[in-house]
Amino acid sequence: MKELHEIINEVKDEKSFLDFAKALIKDLQAHEGKSVDELGFSGDWVNKDISGFLESAVAWAEGSDFGVGQEPALQSNKWKQFAVFLYCGKIYE
Repeated sequence: MKELHEIINEVKDEKSFLDFAKALIKDLQAHEGKSVDELGFSGDWVNKDISGFLESAVAWAEGSDFGVGQEPALQSNKWKQFAVFLYCGKIYE
């Protein structure tokens, strides 16, 4: 099975965006009820509740010009840009 970062790099249209969203759901389900200490690696779900998830995604978007500052190609790939927004809801502190 592919890692989320591999799947997100393939996002280019509606179908690939939904494939990423489904993988994100599975990733959350795999981490539910586990602490970062139990998992022993970074990149886990920092924000498991919806308010923290959305606050972090918005903070990332505001701090990075919606990712364009980090990856200029996001300007022309809105599907990937929104997938990265969701991913950052998971990891951004």
